[in-house]
Order: sequence, then structure tokens, then C-alpha cells
Amino acid sequence: MKTPYYSQDPRYKTPFGAVTAGTPVSFKLYLPLDCSRAWLIYHKDGKAEIWQDVWRTLEGDQNGWWWECIITPNEAGLYFYHFYFDTPYGHNPLTCGKGGAGIMQADGPEWQLTVYRADFQTPDWLKGGIMYQIFPDRFCASGTPKQNVPAERYLYSEFVGQPAFNVDKTEQEPCRLNNDYWCGDLKGIESKLPYFKELGVTCLYLNPIFEAHSNHRYNTADYKKIDPLLGTEQDFKDLCAAAHAVGIRILLDGVFSHTGSDSVYFNKQLRYEPNGAVNRPDSPYRSWYTFINYPEKYHSWWGFQTLPEVNETDPDYLSFITGHDGVLAYWMNRGADGWRLDVADELPDLFLDYLRRGVKANHPQGMILGEVWEDATTKISYGNRRSYLLGTQLDSVMNYPFANAVLDFVRNGDGNAFLETVMTVAENYPAPALHTLMNHLGTHDTKRLITALAGEAEQGRDRAWQSKTRLHADQYKRGEAMVQLATLLQYTLPGVPCVYYGDELGMEGYGDPFNRAPMAWNTPPCPKLKEWYKRLGAWRTELPMLKEGDMVPLYADQNTVAYMRVADNQALLVAVNRGNKKTAVSLPRNGKHLTTLLGECTDNDLLLPPMSGGLVLFDWL
Repeated sequence: MKTPYYSQDPRYKTPFGAVTAGTPVSFKLYLPLDCSRAWLIYHKDGKAEIWQDVWRTLEGDQNGWWWECIITPNEAGLYFYHFYFDTPYGHNPLTCGKGGAGIMQADGPEWQLTVYRADFQTPDWLKGGIMYQIFPDRFCASGTPKQNVPAERYLYSEFVGQPAFNVDKTEQEPCRLNNDYWCGDLKGIESKLPYFKELGVTCLYLNPIFEAHSNHRYNTADYKKIDPLLGTEQDFKDLCAAAHAVGIRILLDGVFSHTGSDSVYFNKQLRYEPNGAVNRPDSPYRSWYTFINYPEKYHSWWGFQTLPEVNETDPDYLSFITGHDGVLAYWMNRGADGWRLDVADELPDLFLDYLRRGVKANHPQGMILGEVWEDATTKISYGNRRSYLLGTQLDSVMNYPFANAVLDFVRNGDGNAFLETVMTVAENYPAPALHTLMNHLGTHDTKRLITALAGEAEQGRDRAWQSKTRLHADQYKRGEAMVQLATLLQYTLPGVPCVYYGDELGMEGYGDPFNRAPMAWNTPPCPKLKEWYKRLGAWRTELPMLKEGDMVPLYADQNTVAYMRVADNQALLVAVNRGNKKTAVSLPRNGKHLTTLLGECTDNDLLLPPMSGGLVLFDWL
């Protein structure tokens, strides 16, 4: 017998997934012949339940009837729903089981319906593109002389080596964690624009570039100055202009939940004029911070005294960041195309509301991307359900659920779990956000991709162990194949793939700081991986269904997944076999086979050797 309800199947619910406010949504149930009555029970998040009758249609067969109801949610928000139906045997619940299928369980979870504002739009320029993340100090050094570089910074003379990992200096290591610099700069990034074009990159995401006194620059010292080792404001303008000329946009990292203690605004180290919040009670920045015992004790980010927290809703701070002449406008007027927001889940709703208005007022196509590690539609922080993606705050988020699903599948198998995660995100996220998701597999906060896939788990081992541990030859060879499988999935899922600098060259490294080594320009560990990334980039450019096409799951088992991306009567079949045995995936019957882009096809099947993937293009009938 058919399942009573399956939220991801258009026979049961249309439209698929999230909808705009004011859109009629149809729910259909397939219920036993002896069913006498059925109800849809739904509620807007935090509101009272509404019971609505579901009516029997004229469609059915010898096993059951189809029942239907339609609702039109007119307010943006999260809605949750389940069903009841009556038979001679009782009052039967229907709740959400695995993969969105209905189960007869009274205490099961409800289904989610995301309703977003009808005017919610996200930047068209990012859709169908490729992002590339750069840790600026470690990407490329132009050698251009710099002015006003603080004397305490340790500067390497050659662009090669391993980052310092000790907290304190030693005789063997004359620098310390976060105080060693390879002098990568904006001019160096600009010099590599032809390299990005080779890879098909359309957007550069830069980790923080503003003046700060650590190499990661997440402890901002001055929001309106480029860090002196990176260059000048003119260098930034030049980079943006040159990038735009070849079709590449620039996304900046905005760190707005805290500043550095060593900053113009706080000035605990007295580096700047004595005008900071700890220097005098009447400082213009005093209201930005919360002091428990002035000036020694104050709220700080996760207890780090070098990162004093700001009051994001303080009117002066709000104006300084989001106002007409604020930080956002300042850099967008000089060429930036948007912002990635550090720890977005720690930024209050009011701040995000103001931030969106500040960005979109003069730059409607400005991108606002949040760092959120969970499902961003259901995220709760500080006791409140967040409304990031309903149309008044973020455009999209970093897609950690996809990253975890890809890495877990390629490492360990379980294609069903992979597809369930992907389809849950596709179902819950508004389409404007879904198609601008940052689909990363590695970042400055995580292990390098090849290490994450093929390396030995740290299991609590310290930085000294991590500093010495490398993949042996057999691990590395398997790692190359695993990277190709993972990136084939990454580049073909809904959203925008993001490459962390050096992953395309097969660079290794555990977590911070080993994932932040200087780019291996002269000695790339695996040059052939770059050719694979170029191939992926070409497919992204050539295949329009990868921009905003529907996601249609086809098949999954322990070692295999297959799905399609469908748009405008064309479909792309994507299949991956991570196992050690050859397998075959049946070609869909309602399509005309056009081209096999990757792999080998018979009349009926896509053949997948061990550790391989396939791509097949169809006319979709």
C-alpha cells in the first residue's frame, strides 16, 4: 500500500518545500477505504493549533482513497503540521517519519512548512557560480613594500612552511600562534585573477582584511582601515575593480559581535590615542561594551578577554556599522559586493534587520551570508527561534549540513542518510536562500578537505601531534579519489560550491593553524586535482540546471547515491559510487539520453567502477 503521506513527493504536497506568503498549499493523504474523516492540524510557530478538515476526493483504487485540503498561510514564519484520521478501529495520528514519510505515531515530530516573504530576493550574480575562500595572509604575497607595520609581528622571509602552533615563543620557534605572518596581500590576490578564471570562480570570499593584531584578523582594531600588511584602501579598490572587470565579485568577512581589546574602540593595550572604552568613562565607544567592574572586568566573546563583546543594539554601534555612512556602506561604496557575517547566530535580530536595510538600501544585489552551523530555518539561539531566511535578515548561510553529509557519505557510506539530509535542507529552505547557499567542504575553521576525508582522526591529540602527521602514500592516493567524489557532489547540489584555497592543490592540514599554511604555489602536492576542479568549473558554467534546478532523489544504498537536477526540460543525472565494487545505476525512463559527461552508459544503466562518479545529460520529457 502507498504511504499515507510523504511531504517530499508532489503527489502528496504541492508546491514542494518552502513557499511565499499567500501561496495556496495542497496536502493530499492516501487513506484506507474505511476512513471516515481526516484533519490537518497546523500552527504557526508559537501560536495555537488550527484543525482543518481534509476531504475525500474522487480518486482512489481498491486499497484506498485520496483526501485533500488546501491552506493559504498569509504570514511569513515557520508552520508545523500533522494529521489525524478516523477509521472503525480508532482515531489515528500521522506524524513525520524518516525522510518526510508519514508514520502512525502520536508523539512523532511534525512536518515543517517554511513560509517566507513574497518580496524576498537574493543576488542573481551568485546563483550558478563558484566561490573561493581566501585566508589573506597565506594566499599570495606580491612583495609590495608596506607602511606602518607593527614591530611585534613576526614576518617570514619565504612563502613556505608550517604556521606556528605554540602559544608562547620558544628557542626553536621564535614566533607564536597567530603572530606569524607570510605577508600575503591584496595585490597578491589581484595578481591571481587569471588563476581564478581558470577554475571558473565567480566570487572571492576574503577572511577579515581590516586592521587587527593577529594573523586571522578576527579581533578587529579599526573597521575603516585595511590592515597595513595587506596593503592600502586603494589596493582594495584596485582589486575590486580588476575582479569586476573579469566577472568576479568580492565578499568581505564582517566581524560584528566583538572587537579586539587592542583596538581604536577598546584600546586596552594603549596602542591608539587614549580614547577607547577602557581609557575613560566618557569615551564615545563606552556604550558599545558591557562592563561588570569598570574598567577591568567586562563581557567578552566566549570568555576571551582579548575579544570584548559589543552591544550590537546600542544605537551608536548600530549607526556606526549599518548607518548611511557606516562600515557596510563604506566598503561597498569602494567595491565590496557583500558580507559573510561571522557568528551570525550571536547577532541579535534587531541588528540583522538593520544590517539588511543598510546593505540593500544602496546595493540591492549586495550579498548577506551568515555563519550558521545548523539548519538555519529552525535555529534557536539565546532562547529565541531565529528568522534568518524569511526575507528580512540574511540572504543565505554557510551550508554545514551539506558539508557534513558529503564528508560522512564519502568517508563512511550510507547514501540514504546523505539524501535525507540534502532533501530536508531543500525542503526547509526558501528557494532564494537554497540557491545561494555557501556549499563548502573545508574552511579556515575545519580540517583540510583531503585530511578530513583520508586522514587519521585526531582523537584528542594535541597540536604537536597534528603538526607532524601527514597522509602516507596509500592514504593520499585514496584521498585524491575521495576528494573527486566529494567535490562532484559539492558542485552539483543546490547552492554554490566554495573552494577553500589550496584544497584544489591537495594541501593537507588538521585544524587551526595547520589548515592555514601558505598556498603551495611552487610545490603543489597534487597538480592533477587542479585539472579536476577546472573540469568541475566548466560543468558549472555549461549546465544551466545547476543554477536553480530542482533536486530529485533517485537511488541510494550503502555506497551509492544518485539524484537529478532538473530545469527547463533538461535533467542532469549525478551518481557516485564510493564502494570497492562496480555498480550500475538505472537510467530514468522518462528522459532522452543526450550526453554522457562522466562515466560509461549502456542502453539502460550508468556504469560506476569502484570509487567513481557519473554525469549524464537528458532531455526531460
